[in-house]
Amino acid sequence: MSSLPTFGIDMILPSLTAMGAALDAPPSNVGLAMSVYLLSLGAALLVYGPSSDRFGRKPIAVFGCVLLIVASVGCAFAQTLPQLLFFRALQGAGASGPGMAAVTIVRDLFDGAAARSRMSSVVFAVNVVPMFAPTVGAALLVLGGWRIIYLVPVGAGAILLVALCGFTESAKISPDNRLRPAKIARDYLRVLGHPVCLGNILCNAAAAGAVFAYITGSSLFFINILGLSPAQYGLIFGASSLAVMAGTVVNKRLDGWGFSPARMIVTGLGLATFAAVLLLIMSLTGGRSILLVVFVMVGVALSFGLISPNAMTGAMEPVPETAGSASAVLVFVQMVAAGASSELVAWFFDGQSALSMAVVMVSFCTLAIVSFLLVVFSTARLFPVPNSQ
Repeated sequence: MSSLPTFGIDMILPSLTAMGAALDAPPSNVGLAMSVYLLSLGAALLVYGPSSDRFGRKPIAVFGCVLLIVASVGCAFAQTLPQLLFFRALQGAGASGPGMAAVTIVRDLFDGAAARSRMSSVVFAVNVVPMFAPTVGAALLVLGGWRIIYLVPVGAGAILLVALCGFTESAKISPDNRLRPAKIARDYLRVLGHPVCLGNILCNAAAAGAVFAYITGSSLFFINILGLSPAQYGLIFGASSLAVMAGTVVNKRLDGWGFSPARMIVTGLGLATFAAVLLLIMSLTGGRSILLVVFVMVGVALSFGLISPNAMTGAMEPVPETAGSASAVLVFVQMVAAGASSELVAWFFDGQSALSMAVVMVSFCTLAIVSFLLVVFSTARLFPVPNSQ
């Protein structure tokens, strides 16, 4: 469920050029196939969140799977770019349902250390797909053309639908919970108005922003500046995805040893900031060390595996009765931060250095630290430690 949305992002990357040629569309316009997918993926969350609190997680996941299957078939048979973009928007909206439900179900069923451990598995699953999806997409492009790539989400959605038949509803649904605009607004305001929720949401989003800064910036650095081939960069990018997965494994192990969530977030923030500062120093001094950039990529990715599961769990724990709305805000803000980070790196790229990547990474790491301090101070205020006599 959690990995389903990323199929529509990573698997089609190798096919964009062929897609543009087949639909007689320029590359700049074909890039909209990514933009509309991400936009609908994020926007749908704001509807799915309160809907899942009212009707349950399972109906939202089932609806999303059905919509994803229909939209993916539409993408495969699209004859013009507007048709493709329409079905890509539906595809993103469909994939958003199961992705959000996976995060929310963890909050429904588990608390504390158990919730953090399961959330680590969710983050782990999300980062499995980027390791192999571009390679699979390239292979399918050679074997059957770009249209066949869109049959992969069809198969994945169908498998998930079968699996959902064995699911029981995890949400505790109140008959008094109605989808009234005022009620939805109050739920969202409650999430955003709770300092612990807001701090964790912003911390997770800022950490994701640092990750997406290297995703965009490293591609520009390795391919545009150093002249590496896309295949060579793909291997390096796979290593960074592996680092996120390694971070989630370390997170689960440390949690089992009794490390507090705050301690793991602090460790992740320290590692990410250290790596980003090293990259900034290298950029300011005119360096172009491949090894250092790879270290930064791995370091920031590893740190995200430590930060995200704990911040995501911390954001939803204070509001269990509106976990759907909380998870919707959590993922939506994360996507906004990721998109803004990528855009800033590309916008300020000078074609000669990794400076834009370094500055954006340091900025988002600083924002993550400030956001986490909000959590620390708010927790101390809401749950003060009694004075010992």
